[in-house]
Amino acid sequence: MKQLIGNLKGDRVIWSFVALLALFSFMPVFSASSNLAYLGHGTGNTLGYLVKHLAHICIGFGIIFVVHKVPYHYFRALSKIGLPVVWILLLYTLVKGTVIAGANASRWIQIPFVGITFQTSTLASLVLFIFVARYLSKTREEPIDFKESLKELWAPVFFTLGLILPANFSTTALIFSMVLMLVFIGKYPIKYIAFIVGSGIVFLAFFVLISKAFPESRFFSRVSTWSSRIENFTTDKPDEDDYQIEKAKIAIASGRIYGLGPGKSVQKNFLPQSSSDFIYAIIVEEYGLLGGLGVLTLYLLLLFRFVIASHKANTLFGKLVVIGLGFPMIFQAMINMAVAVELLPVTGQTLPLISSGGSSIWMTCFALGIIISVTKKDEEIEEELKVAAKREEALQKLIDDELASEEVLNSDYSIEDKAANPMDAVLNK
Repeated sequence: MKQLIGNLKGDRVIWSFVALLALFSFMPVFSASSNLAYLGHGTGNTLGYLVKHLAHICIGFGIIFVVHKVPYHYFRALSKIGLPVVWILLLYTLVKGTVIAGANASRWIQIPFVGITFQTSTLASLVLFIFVARYLSKTREEPIDFKESLKELWAPVFFTLGLILPANFSTTALIFSMVLMLVFIGKYPIKYIAFIVGSGIVFLAFFVLISKAFPESRFFSRVSTWSSRIENFTTDKPDEDDYQIEKAKIAIASGRIYGLGPGKSVQKNFLPQSSSDFIYAIIVEEYGLLGGLGVLTLYLLLLFRFVIASHKANTLFGKLVVIGLGFPMIFQAMINMAVAVELLPVTGQTLPLISSGGSSIWMTCFALGIIISVTKKDEEIEEELKVAAKREEALQKLIDDELASEEVLNSDYSIEDKAANPMDAVLNK
């Protein structure tokens, strides 16, 4: 165990917070999966879902370990190569995407021969954030030409978002917001950002207008869901989302200060997405207000650590990568919690590292591996300098010892020669 911990490089505080969130996730997932167990095979036995979640977490930590060993600047070039691959996957998802876990959108693809479903938008967001960080770090020392940035930066961004939008508006909005935050931090001119925001609104309005003209098209099938969710959030019109929100609010109210206790949630049997989208409501019901605030505090501490890691990064690309990959993770958690308490309309965003699901956990771990790789760079340089200094000191000591031993040997040989050959001494006289 000590050897394994010794092989973990980078920010140990980030490692600790991630491990705490992952360990805590087992009890809520084990408890909240009961409705899926009843729907799946009618027994209500959630042990299989717990084992599945354990496998996802173990694979996720394996991803962190492997990725954090890779120098983060390698991902600079990989983002440019990976973007066309992501476009192909997103296009395939639009055409051949599948629906899982009771969701009503085709956001996943089935990986052949292994039976694993994968949400392509999660990978697309990571590649896109690294791509934006690469562009901003490349142009940092030069004045930005807006026309050139439209071609090199915004055309790939809008094309990627356009492929995600038909199936997942909330993810598209989150990615677009985080890209805007990233370019703002990267010193992209504000007047250009304002133009991009206006263009994004026009693009969305144009998409909605086309959907009204072709309401039967599968490509625009989600637009009615978006509008109904926004309408239901601002009015008292009942629908399926209101049912979920009401059950989530009942769960939160039932938890009070200390909660009902682990595994004692009642509303987990009524919430359709109790182990993913609404798992925070189950956490508050079972662990109370203290448990809910504890989870929120962990995410805020992780955000604070990302800020420190970004400040300590020795390159602009490293700073932007930490912000671009770390901040969306925390904002996604905030959105999930806000939906559970009805501060936002239903979005379908999971709680990172806690909600059940394979691809969401793995992509979160992939992002964390890159972030830890950034924090590892300074640590490695310091260790190399210390090791080099120790080696130089040891080499100098060895040289000094060799010189001292040679002097002693030379003096010893002269004494022995005189003692062994007395005639030489007489002849020399």
